[in-house]
Amino acid sequence: MNAPKRRDRAATRSALLDAARRRFAEHGFDGTGVREIAADAGVDPTLIFRYFGSKKDLFAEASKGEVPEGIGEPGTGPVGLADALVRDVVLGARPASGEHPLMLMLRSAGRPEVRARLHEEICDGYLADLARRFEGKDAALRAELVGALLLGMGVMRDVVDSPVLPGADPERVRALVADMVAALERD
Repeated sequence: MNAPKRRDRAATRSALLDAARRRFAEHGFDGTGVREIAADAGVDPTLIFRYFGSKKDLFAEASKGEVPEGIGEPGTGPVGLADALVRDVVLGARPASGEHPLMLMLRSAGRPEVRARLHEEICDGYLADLARRFEGKDAALRAELVGALLLGMGVMRDVVDSPVLPGADPERVRALVADMVAALERD
């Protein structure tokens, strides 16, 4: 008599997250169903609720981004912080889904709770930190300009699939961004 096959909880959870990231990246929150995610992962849809509680909680987990180590070091100025973000976030390796978690949220920004989370993470997190690193007047404005540049680069690369940026030499991109941020650093 054969023993029943045991489920690998970690592998199932990982497969569901990968499938969710792909689906949410392509169709957004409202255009993605739990049955499609489960089918992509090769599991029963009830496992989404067992492992994550709800589709909303699965989305929250799938759209979590890891802040790369070293970003946000207190002594780093605006140019150094922008360079680290370009290197590790904008141009960094993509997860198995092919999308940065921020792009999942942008594609679902029609939902008030997602917009609130975007505002919190971007404005209250990255931009507030960046503004503290600028000296002189208009620090918050200069930080938002850098944020717009970096977000725009991510959209051009991951959503628009622009003809030049995705294949550009990363070192050249970093140097050009550093020059732009350095110009904003001068007051």
